[in-house]
Amino acid sequence: MFELEYNIKQPWKKTRFIMREAIFLTLANNLPRFEIFDKVRIILLNLAGMSIAKRAVIWGPVTVRPIGSVKHIIIGENSFLNTETRFGVPNEKVTIGNFVQIGPRVSFETVSHGLLPRPNKLRTSHSLPIKVCDYVWIGAGAIITQGVTIGEGAIVAAGSVVTKDVAPFSVVGGIPAKLVKKIEQ
Repeated sequence: MFELEYNIKQPWKKTRFIMREAIFLTLANNLPRFEIFDKVRIILLNLAGMSIAKRAVIWGPVTVRPIGSVKHIIIGENSFLNTETRFGVPNEKVTIGNFVQIGPRVSFETVSHGLLPRPNKLRTSHSLPIKVCDYVWIGAGAIITQGVTIGEGAIVAAGSVVTKDVAPFSVVGGIPAKLVKKIEQ
């Protein structure tokens, strides 16, 4: 794997890293959506700086914001990401475990903003990591917010907004997501 860190005192290294990410991410996102290209997409996303384990499948396209932050995404073995997955990861990581299934248009947002506006300035922001444990299923259009851990074997219903941790082997849904039921093991 390539060394993904750069020294701020050497801006050319940062520029090279960002250009590599932009090129490989663009190539991965513009591959035709045929099964034959799924392995190529994984190779390109790894070259862009993502950490993707064996046998993961990503249908793409994948949106990563801001540019230069793809290194904050870790995807486990045999996990599946459907189309149009979005990662907002400027400072913190999104870690997706093994055998995770993610529906289309799911967003992972590691940043939140303060409630009070500041005169002539943007609102303050703060970041926390997101962790998705093994065997999780996240339905289409769900939004996972900063600081959330989704426990092993949990299910997040389509369209849910997850603002708090999800217990293992439970089903959550709604806005904000609330416990629907526990899953009998």
